[in-house]
Amino acid sequence: MSLQKKLRERLNVPEILLAPGIYDAFGAMMAERAGFDALYLSGASIAYTKLGRPDIGLITADELATIVGTIRERTNLPLIVDADTGFGNALNVQRTIKMLERNGASAIQIEDQSLPKRCGHLEGKTLVNADEMKGKIKAALDARRDQDTLIVARTDAIGVEGYDLAMERAVGMVEAGADVLFIEAFQNEEQIAGAVEEFGSKIPLLVNMVEGGKTPMSPAHELQEKGFSIVIFPGGLVRTLAHAAEQYFNSLYQNGSTLEHLDHMYDFAALNDLLDTEKMLEAGKKYSEGGD
Repeated sequence: MSLQKKLRERLNVPEILLAPGIYDAFGAMMAERAGFDALYLSGASIAYTKLGRPDIGLITADELATIVGTIRERTNLPLIVDADTGFGNALNVQRTIKMLERNGASAIQIEDQSLPKRCGHLEGKTLVNADEMKGKIKAALDARRDQDTLIVARTDAIGVEGYDLAMERAVGMVEAGADVLFIEAFQNEEQIAGAVEEFGSKIPLLVNMVEGGKTPMSPAHELQEKGFSIVIFPGGLVRTLAHAAEQYFNSLYQNGSTLEHLDHMYDFAALNDLLDTEKMLEAGKKYSEGGD
């Protein structure tokens, strides 16, 4: 069974799919070891870590596709990929879908922001018109080679046009054929309840949990009870690592050594064990001796 079909079928079960945000192959490996069923490749987290910049549309399609490929080499979990706006108009979207699908994406998310885009929980977003977004969704559906590759449609309209117009945009996205609906940055529980009542029986719903963001934080089991099919925590890993890195660098600077920090880090042997270094070296030795 393809990973696309595996993910599609996973959304048919009542249990919510909890997908942690990652930004590289190392995070993918660690999340898989922890037992998750799927991963969410966060565009914001890529910008934070690859560029040291905020999520304002600086990552390119080629950079994203390369990262998808390296993650796919390291994990066999379904991968939901944040493709921002699709990197342009409907034709750009089609090329983006083909690139990401070829490199191992199981689901691809596109949003209705206009360029330059920005994090869904920042102010000052602008949108393409609703008809253009519907066209981009249809272009994405036409471009996929595997019909089980899911197209996730996201609207950022709540923070721009208000809740009622956001719901109208969401109706158009469902009518355009999106496989999963992502209404970004709910501002309160009433908005959440209204969206689930309107769409919960029609299409799988994805909800975004951002620490300190606009949407009230809830654990996965409560979001499942509310009617969501997927919950993502896209930036949790990078926020955790930022905190740990700050502590590590401060300790190293103050003490001139890592000795005081050893209880908070893997040592050389433990990290190599985590990375399966010995198995890879044995495989290399096998092939260097003729492959027998």
